[in-house]
Amino acid sequence: MLTRTAIFFPLVMAVLLALITFWVSQTVEQQGNKIDGSNRHDPDYTMNNFVTTQTDETGKLRYVLAATEMVHYPDDDSTVLQRPRLTQFTTNKPYSQIEGLRGYISSDGEEIELVDNVKVVRQATEEKGEMQVLTEKLIIFPKQDLVKTSSPVVIKQAPKTVIHATGMTYDKKKQTLQLFKRVKVHYEKPAAKSVKPIKAMPLKSTLAKPKAVKKPSVKQKSSKKRTVSTKKSRSKK
Repeated sequence: MLTRTAIFFPLVMAVLLALITFWVSQTVEQQGNKIDGSNRHDPDYTMNNFVTTQTDETGKLRYVLAATEMVHYPDDDSTVLQRPRLTQFTTNKPYSQIEGLRGYISSDGEEIELVDNVKVVRQATEEKGEMQVLTEKLIIFPKQDLVKTSSPVVIKQAPKTVIHATGMTYDKKKQTLQLFKRVKVHYEKPAAKSVKPIKAMPLKSTLAKPKAVKKPSVKQKSSKKRTVSTKKSRSKK
């Protein structure tokens, strides 16, 4: 007769072998690439002439992001832009525009990175001239109205102010600009506006000119003596 050990031993070995096979299969599957390609950095969709907008709580336009091409990657949920252009709007203030050759958007959309020939333009106001910022890399936080870079920057402020620096942080809400290293400023005082001389105009007298008073003409008495008849009239008898 077969003992219990002789009966259950093959069953235990079969179960153990099945568990080992399942564990090896799971380990290989986790370490290897999935057949669907989700672990590879391959795009899942592409859009041309991409445009997206964002508004504030009141519905007013905050910014517009546009690009000639947008490519999305599912493995890290990132987005790559070609020739991106970001336009930021502020109530009762001039808009600012940022553009570059390439751009990257984080998975949560909280961070936008522009690289290669990045240019920032802030429109002129009545008090200040146009401002430009030139750099090779710029990180933008749209919701915070914050811009940062660790790369060299050139800032041009009209009419003749030029600033060179390495590293910059611009806070649009606080209207503050921080420059960190190798700061160099060139400033020229604007020339005074030439005022055209006013030609002196001859003053016209408001007083009426006195009119010439004509002297009354005096008639001269005739020098001829009147002849008096000496003949007496005879009375009639």
